[in-house]
Amino acid sequence: MGPSRMKLGSSTWRRREATGLPATRAERAVDAGGAVVIVALAIGWTWSIGHARELGVGTSRAAASATIASALTHGDAPTAAYLTDAALDAITTRMLAGARGASGKLRVAIEPTPAPIRVDTTVPGAAVEYGQGGRVSTAPRGAGLWNVLLAVGNAVRPVSDFNVIALLPFSTKQGGNIGGYHLGTWPSEHGKVGPAKAPAGEYANPSGFIEVTRANADTPVSEHFKLRDFLTHDQPNVWPKYIVLQPKLVDKLELVLSDLAAHGVDVHGVHVMSGFRSPQYNYTGGNTTGRADLSRHMYGDASDIYIDDDGDGQMDDLNHDGKVSVADSRVILDAVDRVEAAHPELVGGAGTYTAAPGHGPFIHIDTRGYRARWSGTSGG
Repeated sequence: MGPSRMKLGSSTWRRREATGLPATRAERAVDAGGAVVIVALAIGWTWSIGHARELGVGTSRAAASATIASALTHGDAPTAAYLTDAALDAITTRMLAGARGASGKLRVAIEPTPAPIRVDTTVPGAAVEYGQGGRVSTAPRGAGLWNVLLAVGNAVRPVSDFNVIALLPFSTKQGGNIGGYHLGTWPSEHGKVGPAKAPAGEYANPSGFIEVTRANADTPVSEHFKLRDFLTHDQPNVWPKYIVLQPKLVDKLELVLSDLAAHGVDVHGVHVMSGFRSPQYNYTGGNTTGRADLSRHMYGDASDIYIDDDGDGQMDDLNHDGKVSVADSRVILDAVDRVEAAHPELVGGAGTYTAAPGHGPFIHIDTRGYRARWSGTSGG
């Protein structure tokens, strides 16, 4: 059997209130140069005819073609009926290409305020909508996780691998807390400023927070990472939790992994040892040795990672010298250098760390806006 098709009445589609385009208007849209939709219709048309013949119901090519044409142009039917999943995925890929970052692997857009994401609007007849808790609108209407929906003609299809997160404003934090979750205070709240060489605003208060619940903690933020990977390692029984996470960090991590894979490293076992660290935890939680007062972990653009494909809980022997050491962290550092050379907008810090009680070697990666390199034995 071929790929599944989206029929009228399918649970993954909903009827829209708008009336369908008349045939003459659709023809004008096609003539105007709707290349992607033309290709999508052709794929869907060809597959549907083959599918009808494959069923062995005696449907002639002419009859099948007439049925499909009727479904595509009838005012009461979704104009995207009979488009295959593959064709719809192609439209989605094109429209969301810019939102997926330089790596092409981002699966969320993180917006400081509720707003529609930027999409490729050159696809005729297609648009992006947003859904949350049964609500559907043309833009996110509040903070939280919003599902992205592809609207084609009179039908809407959920996009399975991309969401929008609108942040809770920083002012939601009161007295160092949001509800029962303790975050502490940021350096700028005490008048501290960042290094003079840092770009303006890099050490300002975060613009807001992502609310992480038990239900959404496993939401993918990219191909290799989920929201829960970046949670602060404290207050295990307090939900919801709140984090700061910058998409440029996730994009850079994915680019580093792609570079490593291109150099023969199996990156499926990547682990985040430390992602977002609230100021309270950065100053007092766990082993604070080596932690900076202005740690980028507090700003959501730093992570300590290691690659553990064999599942033994520590860095793999990435350089194949027969032992696990800080030299394996430097294999990742080489990838960071190559990524920053290709993407200077993602320049930042990278620190390699040796093994210590409780952990093996790892590397710190951030996007602080200026180049920094160091080595150490703890912290990050």
